[in-house]
Amino acid sequence: MSSGKHLNGIHVNHCKNTAGQAIIPMTLPEKVYIPMSQHIGAPCQPVVAVGDHVKVGQKIGDSEAFVCAPIHSSVSGEVTAINKAMSQMGRVDTIIEIVPDGKQEIAETVVPPVITDKASFIKAVRESGVVGLGGATFPMSVKFNVKPPAKVDTFIVNGAECEPYITVDHQNMLTHAQEIVDGVKAVLHWLEIERAFIGIETNKPDAIKLFKDLLKDEKNISVAELRQVYPQGAERVIIYETTGRHLIAGKLPADVGCIVSNVTSVLKMQQFLATGMPLVSKAMTVDGNAVADPKNVEVPIGTPLCDVIEFCGGTKADVRKIILGGPMMGRAIPKDEYGVMKGNSAILCFDETAGTQLPETACISCGRCVRGCPMNLMPTKLAKAWEHQDIDTLREYDVTTCMECGCCSYSCPARKQLSFEIKLAKTWVMTEDRKAAEKAKAEAEATKAKEEEKKEGGDK
Repeated sequence: MSSGKHLNGIHVNHCKNTAGQAIIPMTLPEKVYIPMSQHIGAPCQPVVAVGDHVKVGQKIGDSEAFVCAPIHSSVSGEVTAINKAMSQMGRVDTIIEIVPDGKQEIAETVVPPVITDKASFIKAVRESGVVGLGGATFPMSVKFNVKPPAKVDTFIVNGAECEPYITVDHQNMLTHAQEIVDGVKAVLHWLEIERAFIGIETNKPDAIKLFKDLLKDEKNISVAELRQVYPQGAERVIIYETTGRHLIAGKLPADVGCIVSNVTSVLKMQQFLATGMPLVSKAMTVDGNAVADPKNVEVPIGTPLCDVIEFCGGTKADVRKIILGGPMMGRAIPKDEYGVMKGNSAILCFDETAGTQLPETACISCGRCVRGCPMNLMPTKLAKAWEHQDIDTLREYDVTTCMECGCCSYSCPARKQLSFEIKLAKTWVMTEDRKAAEKAKAEAEATKAKEEEKKEGGDK
């Protein structure tokens, strides 16, 4: 199903070098380093201590905060350290170090959850530790816990995988299609949602055929064949392409009657419902022109990135740049010693020829950045306003609507870093707006307090 209209986008070099490669399990590392901040929201606090023996699937971190997802051990072994250190996110985090014993004993708590209603289903999803595995890392249970007056009628499973290089979602769809369908059915049943779309780009005809065959007798679940265009997998884009509904900046999908989940998130959720095993490993594509033997690998969470790269033959050239995720929206990191986190979908290593930023040249006003922007923004106008610190113009031209997809930078023949500059501008405007809102709230509370004080004085 399609809305009949389409948002702008760009055609990127897909570089799907690992397409067709099965996801293989990685050997156990000597140590795992598991951060307590692996999702949007409040970080977890350790619930184990140094010297404890833990098992696979045992909870090692949690929080009472609403926006949070528990964290579980990916190995059996001994907790040897709990330290504050820099994580791959570029901030100081609490990191639990575990030395595997090689036995991979399963925790006694790993049993299928008992689900009787919506509340127990959402609780089970929370206990699974599953978050948005497409990169957003929003806790799945929070996404499912829709509050009135929002009313959801559509569940969208995102199988677009439009970033270059990454192929693990495609492989999971081919290998675990029935489990994914079972997960979709569970969501529709327990959350009382009317219909579901499994969105797959047309460059994955094998996955489209497989799911269409599985769903031929289903009336409320169908395959949405999506255009092969970037950023097809972005939340706002896939909602519009499947339903025709516009999700504006600052709103949640539930505000337009939708819930969107990455296809591998649905798979991991269903595997927890069936077995009780929480999210303890992550499928990752390891690729880039500096990687000796690109692979799709299932990696225990907390495994050092360098160990994952070594499992793929190491590097065949000096590495200029390491990116976690895709080259469009992924993050460059300074070293490969961090532990793998839930939101990591790829490790890309590039040599000097591919990893060096070429110098910028003058803008020729070609308009390619405007034509490529899925949100119909004017990137050069926003970048110029950021350069001049013109916050009024940034607001006028809707800088907060930017999805940071990178279409503008990719399209620019002058190699302008438009996406990065707009991201800085967006952060600035949002920070200033938040400060203004907090100030207005404080002033309103102060005024109310004075009025109440005055009223009490008059009553006396």
